[in-house]
Amino acid sequence: MEIDYLATVLLSSLSSAAILLIATIGLAVVFGLMGVINLAHGEFLMIGAYTALTATRMGVPFALSIPIAVAVTMLIGALVEILVINRLYGRIFDTMLATWGISIAFYQLAVLIFGTVTPGIGMPRFNVTIGDYSLAGYPLAMIAVALAMAGFVYLLMTRSVYGMKARAAIQEPEMAQAIGIEAARVNTMTFALGCGLAGFAGAVLLPIVPATPSMGFAFVIKAFLAVVVAGPVTLTGSVLTTLGLGGGASITASFLTSVAGDVFFFLITAALLWLYPLGISARWRRKL
Repeated sequence: MEIDYLATVLLSSLSSAAILLIATIGLAVVFGLMGVINLAHGEFLMIGAYTALTATRMGVPFALSIPIAVAVTMLIGALVEILVINRLYGRIFDTMLATWGISIAFYQLAVLIFGTVTPGIGMPRFNVTIGDYSLAGYPLAMIAVALAMAGFVYLLMTRSVYGMKARAAIQEPEMAQAIGIEAARVNTMTFALGCGLAGFAGAVLLPIVPATPSMGFAFVIKAFLAVVVAGPVTLTGSVLTTLGLGGGASITASFLTSVAGDVFFFLITAALLWLYPLGISARWRRKL
């Protein structure tokens, strides 16, 4: 096997794993930190993509459309938390039903507004050449984006005042309330943050995955499984699971078929859940 080809496969697989991580981090924040199973995560990703697409069609540069998408999805996420999720904390099954209903509503609304097929914005044209092989540069740039995204969330949750309040409000709500932390406001911000991260994913991935009402379906199942396998140490665990499962599935697909890659992903996921029912990070000392 040529070294150049092997390097190309590894880089491409790392890129695929990074894309999955970008789509997963928002879910990791909401599910891992708040205990809320947000089945509308894929639709928030879709909202971010459509917001960025609409902004670019109005003449806004693509780079500026990304923060607009983040702001819009954070606002919608905050409204959803205040109107629906805020009443359901501690009732996991109810939050699943509620967010499932919200996902259906958002999906149908997108179909009514945009239709079932929407053209993309085109991928920036720059390539990375390795010997006789060439890879599109934008998907490879997602490796750096994923690392920056994970680093941002880690620093926000461990080094900022908001992060300290968020973890206190979620882990010890009564104690947090006793020392003056407004748990309701912090929870709203945390849910909005998770939705904003999903919106960021939809916007930044728009050149790779065109905006459609069902685009979130391509990510949400694997993202949810990655977070479940990660366990209680959501952020660090999710980074490892998306790199391992996503990268492994991509390598398998490169040498065999895309179906074989999906089979690899789900079989390894099932094996890890059988070996570690509480997640791979259940015994780690790290808390984030």
